[in-house]
Amino acid sequence: MRLRLAVPGPARADHAGFYQAIASGAYARRGLNVQIFHGNTANDVSARLASGNAELGLAKDSFAVLRMVTERAPVKAVAAYFQKDPRVLIAHAADAPRDLGNLGDRPLFIEDADWSDIWSWLQTRYNLSNEQLQRPDEGALQPFLDQNNSLLIGSLTRDPAAISVAAPDLRLRRYLPADDGYASYSSIVLAPNAFARDNTEALRNFIAASVEGWHTYLSDDPEPAHALIRRANPATPQGSLEMARDLLISEDVVTGGDTALYGLGAMTAERWQAFAEQSRAVFSSEVDWRAAYTTDYLPTRK
Repeated sequence: MRLRLAVPGPARADHAGFYQAIASGAYARRGLNVQIFHGNTANDVSARLASGNAELGLAKDSFAVLRMVTERAPVKAVAAYFQKDPRVLIAHAADAPRDLGNLGDRPLFIEDADWSDIWSWLQTRYNLSNEQLQRPDEGALQPFLDQNNSLLIGSLTRDPAAISVAAPDLRLRRYLPADDGYASYSSIVLAPNAFARDNTEALRNFIAASVEGWHTYLSDDPEPAHALIRRANPATPQGSLEMARDLLISEDVVTGGDTALYGLGAMTAERWQAFAEQSRAVFSSEVDWRAAYTTDYLPTRK
């Protein structure tokens, strides 16, 4: 069976487990022919799902899923392969704040194109002002490098590698909002309700094969996935995938959270409820977070 997975943004380490499942034959052994289509934004994923040009989609964060709920889209989250949102704040180590609660009035440069939702949480959590937020037209990396007291809001799987190329001797300090209570999942698989209803076995096989792909990517040879990512995105900087993988492992992005109890891809009611409460400032009315997800298709732990 052919399954088309719509993904926001170019091929990166964020998608490595899915590419590993393709390369290792984990999907094929379950009778699946998985094709990954990369769009520019989350809207591209929504459009592909709505038009039937993809059977499954990938959401960057829990905000994207709750937004679909508010729009009454007939879609649910069925697995979350990142237990931590990989967005990160990066500081110059020599002038780094003690923690995120001590940012003061430091300039904050945004590298991520989809920044408004995470900014709403950061602003409320740490009492930040809009004047601190900087998004230069020429990109945020160089201004961040030029200002020792600034921080870069970016991605754990992209920006540490980019900084190591631009300023190899610069020592950094990283802060993950996920380690300070930010409850968003990431790398969230979306399934239209009708597809899930009519293709239960295929969906369960896809999720189980993706679990296998992420497991072997993190614990075995990652090169099969990296080769496919480089083919899909020839602009991938040399060494960036290896660094991103090391950070995914050291920060427990995939294997943290509730995976010890429920396995890779796990989602819980407690996390979704906590995130819904954190996101109240973004949505004009209370969101029915229970309608956002289902665990019916996740592998059963033995």
